[in-house]
Amino acid sequence: MTACAIEDGTAEAARTGETVEPESGEPVVAEDEPDPARSSADPAQTPGSADPVQPEPQRPEEAELSEPLEPVLTETVLPSFTLTADGAYGARLTTARDAEAGTAWFAERWTLDGHEPYAVPLPLDQPEEAHSQVLPLADGRVLIRRRVADRHAFSLLYPTGPGTGELPLGAVERAELTLLPPSPDGVSAYALSAGTYSTGLWLVAGGAFGPEHIADLPGRCSGGVWLDRAGRLLALDREPAGGGPVKAVAVDLERGGEMTPLLQIAPESDDRLLLADPDSGLLLVRSDAPGHDRLGWGVLGSCLPVRFPECLRLPDCAVEPFAVQPGQMLMPESCAVALRIDGAAGSWVGVWRPAGRRLHQLAAPEGWLAGSGVWSRDGVLGLPYANRDTDCAVALLEAPDDVEPGVEPNADGRTRSGMQPSAAVTPPPVCRPVPLGQAPLVGRTAPD
Repeated sequence: MTACAIEDGTAEAARTGETVEPESGEPVVAEDEPDPARSSADPAQTPGSADPVQPEPQRPEEAELSEPLEPVLTETVLPSFTLTADGAYGARLTTARDAEAGTAWFAERWTLDGHEPYAVPLPLDQPEEAHSQVLPLADGRVLIRRRVADRHAFSLLYPTGPGTGELPLGAVERAELTLLPPSPDGVSAYALSAGTYSTGLWLVAGGAFGPEHIADLPGRCSGGVWLDRAGRLLALDREPAGGGPVKAVAVDLERGGEMTPLLQIAPESDDRLLLADPDSGLLLVRSDAPGHDRLGWGVLGSCLPVRFPECLRLPDCAVEPFAVQPGQMLMPESCAVALRIDGAAGSWVGVWRPAGRRLHQLAAPEGWLAGSGVWSRDGVLGLPYANRDTDCAVALLEAPDDVEPGVEPNADGRTRSGMQPSAAVTPPPVCRPVPLGQAPLVGRTAPD
């Protein structure tokens, strides 16, 4: 139940910089080769940084995509904005525009599945604390977690005419407790309470009798990525209780929190799962197996190694994926991935596909709730934002095409580069399978 992208001494070589010669016909390097022509950023869309990447000439299709978005990059200071798994609702904490309100925080729900997005404020008689957490549910209600002395109290907020209704759910007595991302089923909400030797897993909404303790998971667990659309399989990043490398594990919620290994690239590397797409099986990971922290990708249940694209390395910038294009059944390499890029100039958006091996950097709308967004099945990215001109809006951004310079399509639809082969085509070498993992995720088949 483990994943190996580098084996037979290659992992150690990756960490020390030593060169290891592969066996005949077997590639062991899981890192994409640098390709400046494909990974360079466009100057019109790439915000400045302390050490910018040398750009290549701007391409017409990317200029058109970035025109509707004002290239205004300001540091985001708003609390996090959370979307439901299907992107229909969002929720955040915000403050009143009235100067007299000061820092009076209240919950706000965004409805995003209609023709026009709109926000519904959910204030109560007493303002919320800035460190409270909110989570939208599929029925339009908003779950809120409040810290009350040594307890974490949970309630559901919903609009009732001119006011706000509140349904208390109960409390959990733990020193620390953090909500997990919204469950794909739309009605359940889970939380983690990390201790010294174990981590408690709680169902805090969607149960029959208020918060329910599901399991105590060994070690310190964090993160949280859903592996299926039923809300049964949850991936967590687990650190052993006595210390050691962090490894992603899969937790089966219908079997009492049964835990199985999910990802292991090298024995001593920290391997975290950042995103997963249940339709295609595409995984986005962060690991230091190559020698330092890198973004990589793999496919759930695949026999291919995890790869670490060179184009996802940006000098003096932090890069974090936040959304994967759904609906690409059995085509993980064609999925568009949205990334948040943070640099000295602020935050902006990156779009990348595994097959394209090119990172497109695009300006975000002013007031973007950085790190939030959702893809449509057709490859349109919705970026929620709020600024001085609007309290609730979504900017739509189509994923750029990954067309290489000098490559043109033939009449039959195939591409040609203007160069003819100098020898007969040879079959690819037979590679020894290096499995990513035998994850407990089944049923990923193409629709009829």
